[in-house]
Amino acid sequence: MTDEAQVTITHHAQGQGGKYLADVAGESHQGYLEWEPKTGLPQETVTSDVRVATHTVVPDAIGGRGIAAQLVERLVADARKQGFKIDPRCSYVAAKFDQNPGWADLRA
Repeated sequence: MTDEAQVTITHHAQGQGGKYLADVAGESHQGYLEWEPKTGLPQETVTSDVRVATHTVVPDAIGGRGIAAQLVERLVADARKQGFKIDPRCSYVAAKFDQNPGWADLRA
């Protein structure tokens, strides 16, 4: 991290999934982590206890400040608090899980 930015992370529902948004004080750009529910067969069945982390994006303008890591940490904190598991299909989220063996119990 090159900069200790004041970052506020909020969660927003989107359809059956959601998005974590990172707002940085004094910046117009936002980072985000998107997730969707893991679906089973038949297609109408939604597994609400597993969230698939699909994308983590931090624009270059606010990069290098640890914002992506904070987004993943918020997802993990919510998983602990709300009792769901995470399927890290986003390569960044998967790498953070590999770096944090203490999160293994949350990996779907």
